[in-house]
Amino acid sequence: MTAPAVGGTGTVRRGARRRFARTPVAVVSWALVLAYVLLAVAGPLLVTGDPLRQSPSALLPMGSPGHLLGTDDLGRDQLVRLVHGAQPLLMVALAATALATVVGVAIGLAAGYLEGRAEQLLMRLTDVALAFPSVLLIILLVAAAGPGTSSLVVGVGIALAPGIARLMRALAARESARDHVLASRMAGTGGLRIALTEVLPGTVGPLLVQVLTTLSVAAGFAAGMSYLGLGIQPPTPDWGYMVQSGQEFLYTAPSLVVLPALATLVFVVACNFVGDDVRDALDRKGTP
Repeated sequence: MTAPAVGGTGTVRRGARRRFARTPVAVVSWALVLAYVLLAVAGPLLVTGDPLRQSPSALLPMGSPGHLLGTDDLGRDQLVRLVHGAQPLLMVALAATALATVVGVAIGLAAGYLEGRAEQLLMRLTDVALAFPSVLLIILLVAAAGPGTSSLVVGVGIALAPGIARLMRALAARESARDHVLASRMAGTGGLRIALTEVLPGTVGPLLVQVLTTLSVAAGFAAGMSYLGLGIQPPTPDWGYMVQSGQEFLYTAPSLVVLPALATLVFVVACNFVGDDVRDALDRKGTP
């Protein structure tokens, strides 16, 4: 009965690492997410060109000399704009996800560790926010602050924070009932220190999965708000705005709509599959 334990913690950790990307879908999803990150970081350096430069002739078809994917209605190179549009969208999605994580973890951790009226007040506020449609909340927040990147990050981050707070509250309540947390309380350790050093580390796995899911939702919301004219403002190249400006030419030049929409969709779906893969890898009941 003791044979499987040979190798100790190192064997367990190697087994956990092997559980990542075990299926073809997971491998492709990881590759796509990494490709998007590389595209956002190094794409503008690899695909040279000015995304705002207009050609003398507008709406050149795909495969035109010097324009592999053609141009838009203003004669701007579609490939260059697609590559340059990845960075602002991913930056907004990452910033909004970071904001949602910080706010959600703070509220959920406090609600899960505290008891009594403080917990009830925090969770009732969270329930009210969850009952409010996220899209409408984002539109109200962005419209009140004015269209732009900063207001978009704040709007999306605040709208997505309640979901993380609800999960974090459940995880924190579970961890607070464990023996090592109770022992720290009996030893007189401060509440903030217990929450950060004893409770929070035990929630990292499920929280990471939720953060990856939130990232995909944030990217979708960012593109959607740009489509409505409330997000990243022109002339900055952005996939959401590219769909909005190209829909007028949907039948004559469908690539103006299909390519940026497909780029956004693939990133959102890939992030969801990566989140599923991380969840399966961190599941202790899974086989190594």
